[in-house]
Amino acid sequence: PAPVKPPDGGWGWIVLFGCFVITGFSYAFPKAVSVYFKELMKDFHVGYSDTAWISSIMLAMLYGTGPVCSIMVNQFGCRPVMLIGGLLASAGMILASFTTNIIELYLTAGVLTGLGMALNFQPSLIMLGTYFDKRRPLANGLAAAGSPVFLSSLSPLGQVLLEKFGWRGGFLIMGGLLLNCCTCGAVMRPLDMAKKAKKKPKKGKKLLDFSIFSNRGFIIYTISKFILVLGLFVPPILLVNYAKDTGVPDTEAAFLLSIIGFIDIFARPACGMVAGLKWVRPHVAYLFSFSMLFNGLTDICSARASNYTGLVIFCVFFGISYGMVGALQFEVLMAIVGSQKFSSAIGLVLLIEAFAVLIGPPSAGRLVDALKNYEVIFYLAGSEVVLSALFLAVASYCCLNRGKKKEP
Repeated sequence: PAPVKPPDGGWGWIVLFGCFVITGFSYAFPKAVSVYFKELMKDFHVGYSDTAWISSIMLAMLYGTGPVCSIMVNQFGCRPVMLIGGLLASAGMILASFTTNIIELYLTAGVLTGLGMALNFQPSLIMLGTYFDKRRPLANGLAAAGSPVFLSSLSPLGQVLLEKFGWRGGFLIMGGLLLNCCTCGAVMRPLDMAKKAKKKPKKGKKLLDFSIFSNRGFIIYTISKFILVLGLFVPPILLVNYAKDTGVPDTEAAFLLSIIGFIDIFARPACGMVAGLKWVRPHVAYLFSFSMLFNGLTDICSARASNYTGLVIFCVFFGISYGMVGALQFEVLMAIVGSQKFSSAIGLVLLIEAFAVLIGPPSAGRLVDALKNYEVIFYLAGSEVVLSALFLAVASYCCLNRGKKKEP
């Protein structure tokens, strides 16, 4: 049956709330787990770079299984895939609470939970794109706000659970919280049913559309996002341990992530509203480029922050710029490829970004262990983000805008 016109409201608001929760867990969870790293290092006698792999594997699964998620969604639909994903994510954290070495943690909290979150994250974005069109920038901004809301709550919650129940009890309880992903999957009612029987995919039907690689805008976006991801996640993952190493108490160190989250909560919907303005929406790629440039310069300018006040100021500006990036990243991709090809596009983009996720935080952890200096890490991460911003802006102007002028 032909796709139904997006209602831009109605049940779409329930879908938006589900996407809000899923986005919150998917992006905040790998960062919130960093609260437990110090205890894991003591129990398993490993370095920071070894424990950083837990967050990296989670994110790598979130990104690297993109094509698999695309194929499963195209074959079975969003709702069944999300229900299975919620069960896997929960099971991973529950099993992680019984592990006896770091490798078992990689397989449970890293691989299993990461896969479960991936099977929830991508379908929720696809459903959001089918329910919203005119209000899509705002919807993307509101859904993206789930990340800071959950980050501001999961990080202090993790610290409380760590103090009261230890890291094992904390992992067990967080595994129970992840069962809420199943509830979110249950509300993802498909639009394309139209009271008609859904046709099974025909033999030979493309479950993954590689024709999007002929789109120059998609190529530029993908390269830019790869460079961006190398440095984007490094500062928030290192921040808590950096603060602890400078003598900041554990509770106050964990509160730094809450500051980023609190600022981020308002930055994402506000940026989504700006992106939806008539005179801004056609140029949303340049707004995205500006947000990346802002984020990278924040990292570079704050590299010398050595006291709690300096770290708080960094968190405020990082929260604003990080929120802008989060609100715009998928809106720009939807604008480039359209809703029909979005399910394939996001899967392929996430796969390519997975390599950057695997390289970024662990490499930063290695440098921290070797140099005992966080300043270099902030310079490096900021430079990568700035480079991605400049590439997107220059390549979009030279390859896309000039191409459009020549065509007439």
